Amino acid sequence: MRVPLSWLREYVDLPATETGRDVQAKLISAGLEVETVEHLGADLKGPLVVGQVLTIEELEGFKKPIRFCTVNVGRANGTGEPQEIVCGARNFAVGDKVVVVLPGATLPGGFSISARKTYGKTSHGMICSSDELGMGDDGTHGIIVLPPETEVGKDAIELLELVDEVLDIAVTANRGDCLSIRGVAREAAIAYGLPLRDPALLDVPAPNAYGYPVKIADPAGCDRFTARTVTGLSAEARSPIWLQRRLQKVGMRPISLAVDVTNYVMMELGQPLHAYDRSLVQGTIGVRRAAEGEKIVTLDGTERKLHAEDLVITDDRGPIGLAGVMGGANTEIADHGDTEKATSDVVIEAAHFDQVSIARTARRHKLSSEASRRFERGVDPQAAAAAAQRTVDLLVLLAGGTAESGVTEISAPPVPHTITVAADHPDKVAGVAYGRETVVRRLQEVGCDVYGQDELIVTVPSWRPDLDDINDLAEEVIRLEGYENLPSTLPRPPAGRGLTSRQRLHRRVGRALAGAGYVEALNYPFVGEQVFDQLGLDADDPARRVVRLVNPLSDEEPALRTSLLPGLLAALRRNDGRGAHDLALFETGLVFHPRDDQRVAGNLPVDRRPSEDDLAALDAALPDQPRHVAVVLAGAREQAGWWGKGRPADWADAVESARTVAREAGAELGTRKGQYGPWHPGRCAELTVTVDGEERVIGHAGELHPRVLKTLGLPARTCAMELDLDAVERVGDDTPQAPGISTFPVATQDVALVVDEFVPAADVEAALREGAGELLESIRLFDVYDNAEQLGEGRKSLAYALRFRAGDRTLTVDEASAARDAAVALAGERVGAVLRS
Repeated sequence: MRVPLSWLREYVDLPATETGRDVQAKLISAGLEVETVEHLGADLKGPLVVGQVLTIEELEGFKKPIRFCTVNVGRANGTGEPQEIVCGARNFAVGDKVVVVLPGATLPGGFSISARKTYGKTSHGMICSSDELGMGDDGTHGIIVLPPETEVGKDAIELLELVDEVLDIAVTANRGDCLSIRGVAREAAIAYGLPLRDPALLDVPAPNAYGYPVKIADPAGCDRFTARTVTGLSAEARSPIWLQRRLQKVGMRPISLAVDVTNYVMMELGQPLHAYDRSLVQGTIGVRRAAEGEKIVTLDGTERKLHAEDLVITDDRGPIGLAGVMGGANTEIADHGDTEKATSDVVIEAAHFDQVSIARTARRHKLSSEASRRFERGVDPQAAAAAAQRTVDLLVLLAGGTAESGVTEISAPPVPHTITVAADHPDKVAGVAYGRETVVRRLQEVGCDVYGQDELIVTVPSWRPDLDDINDLAEEVIRLEGYENLPSTLPRPPAGRGLTSRQRLHRRVGRALAGAGYVEALNYPFVGEQVFDQLGLDADDPARRVVRLVNPLSDEEPALRTSLLPGLLAALRRNDGRGAHDLALFETGLVFHPRDDQRVAGNLPVDRRPSEDDLAALDAALPDQPRHVAVVLAGAREQAGWWGKGRPADWADAVESARTVAREAGAELGTRKGQYGPWHPGRCAELTVTVDGEERVIGHAGELHPRVLKTLGLPARTCAMELDLDAVERVGDDTPQAPGISTFPVATQDVALVVDEFVPAADVEAALREGAGELLESIRLFDVYDNAEQLGEGRKSLAYALRFRAGDRTLTVDEASAARDAAVALAGERVGAVLRS
């Protein structure tokens, strides 16, 4: 909500020395979020005056139309002689009153004006448009043409109210009353302790039977409807400058007098209004729900198919407006600039509609308007009659109209909202002793009627529908007394049990991967189902079974992820496209799998705490949510430099990241050749754990398939790993183990075994480890060799370093050799390995 300070001062006598910044500070202290203070005309400097065009000479021979004008500016130029000005605009004629800036002036933006030669003439100044003066949108973007009665030579800065301060307030959803000058003025009056001149306090005639006929078929959707009629509007009448300027300052565009007046009153009082061309309304005005499939063309020229829950304004033909959102084109007010088609008689609507109904209609049709913004946040139902009267008064004053004596007002009997609250309740909430007197005074300042002593009976004002319970009243007292005056006290949290084992593992894994050079990238858990085709998953792959959201943020991503890879690969692609080509990213997070007996969550009660059965039913409706960990790599894993050659990331790095995770969980992770979805069939490892003597696949790692890389636009040789972190945790042992330190020396034995090329190195290592027995301290694969001439076709050599150590003695050569030979023998038995000669 934009609030011009000059307009605010009409209703509150703010001290003359108070600036916009001062008012901003006061309103912020009162709880309003004043984002900025805009200083209109801060760098504007005169002379800027009203001139009258005397002559216009069309200059020929240029690429665009140019006019050489003489303009009477009175004595503003010091001589009284006509001012010669070159201008390219064409929306003015001889005799028009215009705004002229003379040499020596400065326009907004620091644009200095001086006499200069252009197009073969000397231009002594400039004829101004609204854009050049920083006035905002006037709908024409051309030269400002002033009313004929404007005095020549008058100071245009004052006439056009070009110097002002405008407060830009971010009004929260519960403070619909502050979407009006009236509401903000009330807050300013309270903040400064000054009286408020309420613009809604008008003499309103009593309803009678002579007003325009109105019928409300849905009282729940519309509980108040006021209709007034004004006839005989002058076709030549235009919105005066002061009214146009106020609309521009609050961010609205002047359109025509009747429309401008309704917009002006809406901004002033907060009550949306609509004016119908009486000659175009056929029969009784009605309010009802739309019939399914009915259509209406709204004022924006769009034909809209109506929903059965839409509240509409009708006449004998059908819908003529979306109630509280936008009027229909078939009763539109004609522009008063067109004397032949100008509307002369209008029917003014000031109604109060149901908040929820208007909000749903606006969202359903994607049509947010100034009116709907106010109705869905709460409008004062008691202000409708005053707003209609204010509109009638302005139309009579500015357009020469005549107010008909008929007044239509259909309304439900007002039911005051009363809250009973203990006088010391705000004290308990804030931890401050305000006292009854302060509580009563503050509640009365916001408009409440308060009675009682220790227990207060508070009647909430009609313009504050957000005050619903005792805590809302406590908040009003606290904010007006100043949030900054609340004492700062630190809570004393009870002693807890610390992090769960799952949380501790999650943190350890993150630290370990970060230490290994990976960067954490958090992604949204939403996916579109087309991503599974891009990843090359089989049609019956369980990962394709997704949990769909009822109300997704994006229609393109309506489901919850079953894998972390789509988000990580998108992050890698985005960073690679922005010039970061050496990437190593990781993420830990939940994935979502629907249960076989997936249920629909019911609604929890709001009048009591949910029972154990309610919570159990809610839990049963949740999908399975295991925690996964995933990494993606591309580009260089080790950079080249003076220290040596670098190397690119490859499948082994992805497998090693899985081992890093398993080490943090204290789990034994197996690897074997695999083939799955997005991974290259020859460079994919299945990651396994042993559960009850049976190997279970819990993830994959390796290089992605070239087809997947092409489809997703990823760098060549991109690698990835994904692992079920919960499964790793279940088989792991995260009990800290202190490393053993032996005083006895280690005995190292190297063996090179020749095996079939399809034998996994992990199987060879497992056989060596088992055959070596308890003396084996560690085993490491340090070389892989495949030369068909030396080893034979389809054979490879695996070289291992075996470290032997005893905890109670120094091993002899014979003991170490025996353990090595036992290991080689078992490897030969298990996988057909033979010592390389």
